[in-house]
Amino acid sequence: MGEAERFRRFFAADGPSVIVTVAAIKGSTPREVGAAIAVSADAACGTIGGGQLEYIAIDHARALLAGRTGETRLDIALGPEIGQCCGGRAELAFEVADAASIATFLSRLEAETTRQPSVFIFGGGHVGSALAAALAPLPFNTAIVETRPDMVEALPDGVELRLSALPEAEVANIPAGGAAVILTHDHALDFLIATEALKRDDLAYCGMIGSKTKRATFLSYARKQELSEAALSRLVMPIGGTAVSDKRPAVIAALVAAELISVIHAAKAGRLHTADAAR
Repeated sequence: MGEAERFRRFFAADGPSVIVTVAAIKGSTPREVGAAIAVSADAACGTIGGGQLEYIAIDHARALLAGRTGETRLDIALGPEIGQCCGGRAELAFEVADAASIATFLSRLEAETTRQPSVFIFGGGHVGSALAAALAPLPFNTAIVETRPDMVEALPDGVELRLSALPEAEVANIPAGGAAVILTHDHALDFLIATEALKRDDLAYCGMIGSKTKRATFLSYARKQELSEAALSRLVMPIGGTAVSDKRPAVIAALVAAELISVIHAAKAGRLHTADAAR
């Protein structure tokens, strides 16, 4: 379930509420500007970082709901006086939720979701399914590409299934700045998909599961397809790094998810456009 949908259900089910948003920050803080939590009399949805900052925010939001205060802005120093040592400051904005403010808030969340980097997982087997589950709660738009509908079990909320007789053709549908993670049951198909992905220099990540031998075989094949050395340098293989030897699907998925967070979001910030950080 996406963030916007979680908030939508909260607003529908939990009665009067206050939307608390991090409006400004200075120095080290638990969350970034725009992070939000919705607070009702007896529940909350979202987080602005937990700890004392969030406790103060929830307490103030409930006081606002109860009419005990009219203050809609708090500037909080994250220091010893509130039991935190972040050292920064956070300015919080409080808005009693009504139809208009809820619509504006949800629209912002939906727009942010649309702008999230896309990850196309090619192959819905054990590792592909585990990776989809690992990525589902993360800030990615995730899709599994498969040729075999019976191979994909129930997908996590928010993960798209793209059935295709020609998975390599799906590479063209990955938005710029996204990722291709190649995990199919067929090495020849892996090679076709990887070749198409490496032709694109606007992808932040192209990773393929496999051994050193498979990597060497692919590089030989790719050079015959006249892929440039610059393109080949973008290949991440093995995926998930080499520091951990455990090959259980869930472990591989966790390692690859961490790799994707690091590489894609660094590329998104303009600091990286190669696979160097993944090695």
